[in-house]
Amino acid sequence: MKKSKVSASKSLIEDVVAGSRVLAQQGVLDAYGHVSARSDKRPDRFIMSRSRAPALVTAADIMEHDADSEVVGDDRKGFLERYIHGEIYRARPEVMAVVHSHSPSVIPFGVTRSQLKPIYHMASFLWSGAPVFDIRKEREENDLLIRDRPLGKALAQSLGKCTCVLMRGHGMTVVGDCVAEAVFRAIYTEMNARLQIQAGQLEGPIEFLSDEEGKRSTVSNRGTLERPWELWKASWTKR
Repeated sequence: MKKSKVSASKSLIEDVVAGSRVLAQQGVLDAYGHVSARSDKRPDRFIMSRSRAPALVTAADIMEHDADSEVVGDDRKGFLERYIHGEIYRARPEVMAVVHSHSPSVIPFGVTRSQLKPIYHMASFLWSGAPVFDIRKEREENDLLIRDRPLGKALAQSLGKCTCVLMRGHGMTVVGDCVAEAVFRAIYTEMNARLQIQAGQLEGPIEFLSDEEGKRSTVSNRGTLERPWELWKASWTKR
């Protein structure tokens, strides 16, 4: 089986592995979903695991992908929806990490008129919006999967400048300045969705964060990102 050396630092590879395992432990990923990072040695490429359940990912599973989302120098099976990652990196040069999940609490917001909005400060990044990508508008006959570049490009366009895009009947994709931030956003998007559903059952209306509160809280949370990242990594390495 052909396997080539990955053009990325050891620390970045370790972060992708950690992110995959942490999100599985947190219940955001199950047997499906994936984490990627833009290469810190070749910015036109990105790294992610071969097709494998996130909880089982190791450094040996990480493969390099080119700008067209094709695996470089490795004949192992890659993720079918790798185009989600490649086309977002193409459209958003500032994005350094991407997480795609089938996060359960998020699903209702992609199939109803209820908008996902930040209900508390840990999910403040949602102030930028959480648009819904409906694949039927791009391809009427589909299986809901982003299986090629045109669909990946359409998803990236729906994401726009936001931090999160919902995918009707499918899940969500979040982006970050690093793996730790993308993992943070995946976890707290799921939690925000759960809390918003709970709040909707109480007497309303719901008091969402204002855009200004969202912006300020996002900056504050970025300043403490190493705290949850250290905790989450330690929790899975002890298992």
